[in-house]
Formats: sequence, structure tokens, C-alpha cells
Amino acid sequence: MTIPDSSYFPFISERRQLGEVAEVIRGRMFEYVRGSGLQSLVLGISGGIDSALCAALLRPVCDKAGIPLIGRSITIETNKDDEICRSMLVGKAFCHDFRHIDITKTFLENKKLLVDFDDTMLSKLRQGNMKARMRMMVLYDLAQLNRGMVISTDNYSEYLTGFWTLHGDVGDYAPVQHLWKTEIYALSKLLLEEETDEQRAALQSCIDATPVDGLGISSCDCEQLGVENYFEADRIFAAFFQGDETLREHVLIKRYFSSEYKRNNPACFTRAELLGK
Repeated sequence: MTIPDSSYFPFISERRQLGEVAEVIRGRMFEYVRGSGLQSLVLGISGGIDSALCAALLRPVCDKAGIPLIGRSITIETNKDDEICRSMLVGKAFCHDFRHIDITKTFLENKKLLVDFDDTMLSKLRQGNMKARMRMMVLYDLAQLNRGMVISTDNYSEYLTGFWTLHGDVGDYAPVQHLWKTEIYALSKLLLEEETDEQRAALQSCIDATPVDGLGISSCDCEQLGVENYFEADRIFAAFFQGDETLREHVLIKRYFSSEYKRNNPACFTRAELLGK
């Protein structure tokens, strides 16, 4: 079971430490890019704060390495106009190569391959997962074409709740996966100070937005997580992992336990088990 150690608490909020986190992420990403010979980084931009923060963190890395940050806003029928607008603001402000692509027609055609859709939550989840996997197909093709790497944009709060699609939201490198959503917002606000006016406006629009996955499953992330906002979610996680057993039946904690298989994928036998040792 994935249990956060003491280094995850308390949440990072002090300005100096947040600045150090940004330096570590950028420094390690640069070393990875230089060491692996990558010629691009590929980022899916949703109009949410996580991908916007990744764009703000990675643009200087790509500039220093002399490679393009390739961004794509890949939308399908359930993405709202405000999401699309924010994604385009971020893409144009931070990416060297950016395009908006709508794949609704392809999704509707592929949907015919699947069966038994109705108005249930299960059907919404199935269609949402299909959309996420289609988006990742586009990003991975771009990465192969441009000898690059796809960036994961999930944060730690989403990671623990399984609030992501296997083979749909998981890239090759996850720069912010071990930052709580609380810390995502704090770091984003700090980075506002170093950005151009265009970049600052794009990043601020995502800070102010209601978090939503754009997959048509619910009106916002927190509706599915049983909380008012991500700050409440992080406080619940912190309390539970530090011993508050009264929270075990909270929907958030139930999601944590039921999604463990995602954090240990693929399940497999060890060599010793195969040999009966």
C-alpha cells in the first residue's frame, strides 16, 4: 500500500522552499533531457492548473536545452469553452509549438466499437477513459515523431485517489506527481512573479478556474471526491495518514484503498514466486 512518509507533511507553503522545489524540478528535468538525448518535450494542455504549472516549469528547461516544448490542447465533445480558452492561453504563452485539436468526430466513430452505453455513471466513466486514452495516443505519436517524451501532469492528491486513467493520463516523466494539489497552487502563485504578462495571465486563469477533468463525468473534480475543494481533500489525507481512523469511511479514503491497483500496475509475479522460492 502506498503510504506517504513524514516528508509529505506539513504541506510546502514557505516561499523559499517552494522556490527550491521549482529549482530541483527544473534542474533534474534538464539533466534528464541532456542525458537521454531527447529532442523535445510533449505536453497535453487541458486548461487546468496542473498542466499549466508543468508548462511554466518546463519552458525554461526547454529553452536551456535548446529543444521545443510541444503543447497540444486535445478536446472532445465534453470540453467546455472556458477550458478550451484557458488551454489555448497557456499553450500560446509557454509552448514553442502549440495547436488546438478537436477529436470529437474520431471519438464518436471509435465509440461505436464499444457496447451498452447508457446514462449511468459507469458508462460516463468508460467514455471518459476512452477519451483520455485517445488524447494520449496523439501525444505519444508526437513524441515519437519529434524524438521526445510525454510529460505526466498528475499531482499527488490525484495519484492517491486514482483520479486518472491508466494508459490515458500517464506519461514518461512526472515532474509534479509528488506535490499535493495544495502545493500545486502555492507553487503556481510563486511562479507568477517570474512570468511575462502573457504567461502570468494564462497561469492566473488556471489558478482561478474550477478543477474539472473535461471528460463529462461530473461538473467538477470535487463532486467525485466528496469534498468542497482540493484543500479539504489534502487536509483529510493528512489527518488520515497521521492516524485519524475516523476518516476511514470517507469517500476520499475509500477511493485511496480501492485504487491501489493503479499505483501498482501492472500486477505481476516475482521471479521467486514463479520459481516457487
